[in-house]
Amino acid sequence: MNLKRREKLFIFFVTIALAIWGFDYFYYTPETKKIAHLKEEVKATDLKLKESSLFTRNVETVETEVSRLEKELQGLSERTLKGKEFRAFLKHLATDSDRLQMKMISLVPSEEKLPAPEGKRSASLLQYRRVRVNLTLHSTFASMEAYLKGIEGLPFLVTVDHLQVERSEEISPLLKVTLGLSVHIIS
Repeated sequence: MNLKRREKLFIFFVTIALAIWGFDYFYYTPETKKIAHLKEEVKATDLKLKESSLFTRNVETVETEVSRLEKELQGLSERTLKGKEFRAFLKHLATDSDRLQMKMISLVPSEEKLPAPEGKRSASLLQYRRVRVNLTLHSTFASMEAYLKGIEGLPFLVTVDHLQVERSEEISPLLKVTLGLSVHIIS
């Protein structure tokens, strides 16, 4: 069987075409699918990595905030007299009102119990009460400013809830000051 040159070329090209088809079908296409699948996995992993880095940053932010709040709480605990806060507040009010020449018109204290925190940690936390004090004073503006600055230096927590200053011709040059304070008492 003698093949002509054209037939030999045809068989040669068919063999090359079959080899290329076989390479494509058995090797190239499966590897391309594997590469596409691996690229999708890489994208998913990158997304998870970004989420975890975001989560880590959020955790770090929360940790720094918790640390700051713990330091603030420790600072407040160090400033707080335990059990003698209201007496110290009244003593401070008496000395400052006399020193600053403020006239005390009325003093109305009222105790407010704060709800206990829920959960197992409630026994370990300090229990405290808040005593609201409504004061009405006749004072100059400078005296009132000095009194409010003096409250800041007390060894316990006192918050100013409201402040109202009125000018009245009847008590001139003094001002009528209505002041609402909260004294926090640890029990």
